[in-house]
Order: sequence, then structure tokens, then C-alpha cells
Amino acid sequence: MPVRLIPLLFAAFSAAMLGLAAGAVWMLPTMALQRPLPALALLVGALLALAIRGWVRPAGRVTAVLAAGATVLAAVYVEMLTAAARLAGSMGMGLLDALRGAGLAMLLSLAHLAVRPADIVFTLAGALLAAWIAARRPRKTS
Repeated sequence: MPVRLIPLLFAAFSAAMLGLAAGAVWMLPTMALQRPLPALALLVGALLALAIRGWVRPAGRVTAVLAAGATVLAAVYVEMLTAAARLAGSMGMGLLDALRGAGLAMLLSLAHLAVRPADIVFTLAGALLAAWIAARRPRKTS
């Protein structure tokens, strides 16, 4: 395995974990307000881009792809968690039981059924914003 591939794989893994964490945090206001909040994709994308740009050097295409991918992953994950929460509420079970019982395929199907065109537009806009922010070189402050 080439030495340059290891940092790239670590960066991809870290970006995926950041995306999943952002999706879990995104679920909190979604469940508190009991409605989808697709516009948060812009904020989530910007924050993920800043975080990824801070530790992937140099900023460029790789950081742009990682930030956009993490944003899309966060949007998909929040939809899956929301579907699991609705399933848990309607069946009278806990969230973890719903997550385990439903499985990945069913949660993806339920999330797919709940997606509206506005969700897709905001997710793509958030991913593009994330890519743009991550690809830019940070300003030097001196």
C-alpha cells in the first residue's frame, strides 16, 4: 500500500465519521420541532467544510470531495434516523430497538419515501457550498 494512500483513507474515514456525527446532531432540532429542516444542510455543509479544510492539507479537490460527501452522508443519515424515530414512536418501542429491528435496507427505504424535492435541492446546495468552502485556501492572518 503506497504511503500516500494511508492519509487519504484516514481522511475519508474521518470525514465520514464527521458526517455521521453532524447527521445525529441535525436530528435534534428536527425531532424537537417535529418537522424536516432541509435548510440546515447549508449550515451543516459549511461547518463540515471548515472542519475538513482545517486538517486536510493542502486544500483542494480532495477536501472538496470529502466535504461534499460528508454533507450528503449527514443528510442521508438524518433522514434514516428520523425514519427510525417515527417507526419507534408508531410502534411503541425505543429508538435503538427500532434501529436494530428495521435494519439498514428498511430505514433507507423509509427515508427514501419521506424525501421531498426541497430536501434534495438543499442537500445538493449544501454539498456544493461545502465543496466550495473546502476547496478554498484559508486566509493567512498576520
